[in-house]
Amino acid sequence: MPKKRLLVVAHAPSDNTQKLVDALLRGAASPDIENVDTRWVAPLQATPDDVLQADAIILGTTENLGYMSGALKDFFDRCYYPVLEEKQGLPCALYIRAGMDGTGTRRAVESIITGLRWTWARDPLVLRGEWQERFIEDAEELGLYMAAGLDSGIF
Repeated sequence: MPKKRLLVVAHAPSDNTQKLVDALLRGAASPDIENVDTRWVAPLQATPDDVLQADAIILGTTENLGYMSGALKDFFDRCYYPVLEEKQGLPCALYIRAGMDGTGTRRAVESIITGLRWTWARDPLVLRGEWQERFIEDAEELGLYMAAGLDSGIF
């Protein structure tokens, strides 16, 4: 059976946001996951081909002025139309590292996901307020959840 591909497109401009990416990848690489390859690509380097090859995607962003990071917005600007028809139904998840409440960021990403016709695998994870070590556990759980869903054929 060919391995499924989980793509992580996440902006990690700080040590703490890099910890979130590392935790996602660690969760997705659990020894219980047998048939999933996970790959992280920073939003400014991610291409439509990365998305076209993916079986599921996790998006990650910081909250910047009540909106997604410019890097994630750039990813959507470059990839939206090239993947629109071929990737409808792509299982996706989102995490937001929000210093405030994440509402505007969530709304903006959800609007784009609706247009792409991707399918939410779970509600967005919003990591609000001051940095907490439990954010790492939450991110690791998200990575495991998405990889396990792909591995078991749930999505």
